[in-house]
Amino acid sequence: MSEYYNLPVEKNKTHKRRFRFKPLPDNKPHINLILFLLTITSTWLMLGPWYSISIMIFLTAHEMGHYLMCRKYGVRATLPFFIPFPYLNPFGTMGAFIQIKSVIPSKKALFDIGAAGPLAGFVVTLPLIYFGVKLSTILPAGEMSEGGFYLGESILFKYISYISIGAVEEGYDVSLHPLAYAGWVGLFVTALNLIPIGQLDGGHIFYSMFGRLTKKTNIIFLSGFGVLTLIYPGWALLFILLLFFGRNHPAPIDNSTALDGNRRLLGFFIFIIFLLSFTAVPFKF
Repeated sequence: MSEYYNLPVEKNKTHKRRFRFKPLPDNKPHINLILFLLTITSTWLMLGPWYSISIMIFLTAHEMGHYLMCRKYGVRATLPFFIPFPYLNPFGTMGAFIQIKSVIPSKKALFDIGAAGPLAGFVVTLPLIYFGVKLSTILPAGEMSEGGFYLGESILFKYISYISIGAVEEGYDVSLHPLAYAGWVGLFVTALNLIPIGQLDGGHIFYSMFGRLTKKTNIIFLSGFGVLTLIYPGWALLFILLLFFGRNHPAPIDNSTALDGNRRLLGFFIFIIFLLSFTAVPFKF
């Protein structure tokens, strides 16, 4: 559920050619529309209209945040490509992404493009959680339906749930309304994208703030994520992908002009959002 930055190596010779994604069409919006409609269908089949509409609003807000910021800075990018994926995963979709087709001009542009998506999605997610939890059902733990699973709760999800319905008595559990589950997924995806590694959104933000220091910090963050994967093997696929695509970050054209103070403060705030939203063990069966 992230963005692929397909930077043309010939225009930025300081980077070795390692992996290169095949360019996607940026002038055929009917493809984007078909995938959008198919993803509505796959998420609708998963958990019905409440979930489908909510998760599509979240994904659209996230990706359009990136896309519109690309337009602002004159960076070529595709419209969002949504990925339908019914039944075989707990979300009904593999998310969405845009593909950037030109070099990012500056650290300022890199920061704004990287931050716009998670911030837009985060703003959408908060009311989904609050009102979704209000619509949820509190049941004795023994009456929870079979075939379901328990969700790990981030600090922020717990706090918003408490504001919404107060403390849940011992021996009871909350059976989440599809709207609340969409909010949980939105917060989960936002946190994943904000991991400060490689070409995830968090990696873009971190690089724009700290530049070449990220070569060292990527090793630290990857090592920490590797330890987490040993504790919760469900992270294994993401860890493998990050090993391949998360070790280096392409530089913008202007790689020397530092961010202004307001953006740096916003960057630290965004990483606080990451810490409050991240769930180390998301699913408990």
